Amino acid sequence: MLAAERHAHLLGLLAREGKIVAKDVAADLGISEDSVRRDLRDLAADGLCQRVYGGALPASPAVADYATRTTVAPDGKRRVAAVAAALVRPDSALILDGGTTALAVARALPPDLPCTVITHSPTVAAALLDHPRAELYLLGGRVFKHSAVACGAAAVEAAQNVSADLCLIGVTGVHPEAGLTTGDAEEAAMKRVLAARAAETYVLASSEKIGTASRYRVLPWPDVTGLITDADPGHPALGPLVGQLTARGVRVLPA
Repeated sequence: MLAAERHAHLLGLLAREGKIVAKDVAADLGISEDSVRRDLRDLAADGLCQRVYGGALPASPAVADYATRTTVAPDGKRRVAAVAAALVRPDSALILDGGTTALAVARALPPDLPCTVITHSPTVAAALLDHPRAELYLLGGRVFKHSAVACGAAAVEAAQNVSADLCLIGVTGVHPEAGLTTGDAEEAAMKRVLAARAAETYVLASSEKIGTASRYRVLPWPDVTGLITDADPGHPALGPLVGQLTARGVRVLPA
């Protein structure tokens, strides 16, 4: 079998089953595991899969640059944002993550809602400037331009000195096996710090992120209150995920 044929086979397997187990593919095709791993390296280099121990998972499309991500699934992000915004109670404090879905949440908050919003995203803060009853706190630090958020030691230190009722956090991948992931280690660390400063944490996950994975783990499921997604109930990765989360006491809110 030529390399191109093997690549097509692997991508088909990834689409059907949501994962690739290298040893199983090697046995099925009668080739070495090293050959499968080389093929997976090639596919990963083209952004077509995310390599993990023992094989690969679907790569998240949400690791693209910020400008590109604004065009990905805008309707789904608005639906997720509407559900998330409804969780923000009057006079409560909200930690709002950065990213395009968080920006949609900022835009979905009622302009007359009295609340405190703490964010490390300049774009989220700017979107709330015309909300007269929202008190804004912008956490500073080195700006990670890919997601338009502050990260690094200064941002982490600032975040450790705030507390909130609710944290709404974005990720690039939500997978039954890989869990909650994102594409940058410092951004993942910042998300963990933000989530730790709130009484409840909900994950914002539009449908294109379900069943996909990125390189860095964000949070373990026991640290999460709920998942908000617009993914179709028939999504092949959503069923196993809902069962897993329900067993852990994590709410799944459809958008």
